[in-house]
Amino acid sequence: MRLKAVSFLLIVVMIVGCGNSDVLHNIDFEKTMHSMVENQNNREIKVKPLTDFKWDKAYLFEPYTPQEHIEKQMGVEFEDPSNIRSRDDIYLIVFLNEGNVVQYAEITRQKTDFSIGEKEYLSPSEDVLLIERY
Repeated sequence: MRLKAVSFLLIVVMIVGCGNSDVLHNIDFEKTMHSMVENQNNREIKVKPLTDFKWDKAYLFEPYTPQEHIEKQMGVEFEDPSNIRSRDDIYLIVFLNEGNVVQYAEITRQKTDFSIGEKEYLSPSEDVLLIERY
C-alpha cells in the first residue's frame, strides 16, 4: 500500500512538473518595452537587441487571442499564463527556440497597437515590431 502511494505521488509530481514551469516570464523585457513605447518618437522596435537568450522565432498575439489559435499558430502546446483570450490591455509575445517555448512577455498597450507586418513570426534577423499609436 505504501509503495502505491509513493508511486502515485511521484507520478503526480512528474505530471505537474511537465507544464510551462521552464518557460520564463520575462519581466525585464516588459519593462524595457514599456519605456520604449513611452517615447513617442519610436515607430518601431528591434526586438533582438532587447533579448539576452537564444530564440529563433517570436510570435505576437493580439488581445482576445484564443488559446487554440496560439497553439495552432506556433505548432506547439503552450498554456497561456497571461489569459490573453479575455484581456484587451496587453499583447503577448512568445519566444521559441528549436521548437520549444523558452520565454514570454506581456506588452502593455499604452494607447498603442503592435504588429509584425505580413510576417507569421519574428526571427533574430527580421525582428522589427511596428508601433501604431491611437
